[in-house]
Amino acid sequence: MKKRYHIKVMGQDLSVVSDAEEEHVAQVVRYVNDKVEEIERQTKHFNSLNIAILTALNIADELFRKKVAEEARHRQLESRSERLIDMIEEAI
Repeated sequence: MKKRYHIKVMGQDLSVVSDAEEEHVAQVVRYVNDKVEEIERQTKHFNSLNIAILTALNIADELFRKKVAEEARHRQLESRSERLIDMIEEAI
């Protein structure tokens, strides 16, 4: 069931609707705000729009890197499974 949450990101009060639990929403907000602070520390003279864009790019980069790693693990598991199936078939 969807629920409305009042959150604060980059000092902006926002209202969002999500079917996630309150703790999950809070964790996501903390994560984004932590990333924003990290970018702010690295880029002293950027405006808030540039910081938001850089934050989004960094989070997207993390996501894509994790997807690539997950796909590699999936291919590795598939390969191992196929080898095990071949070994079992040869043993039978």
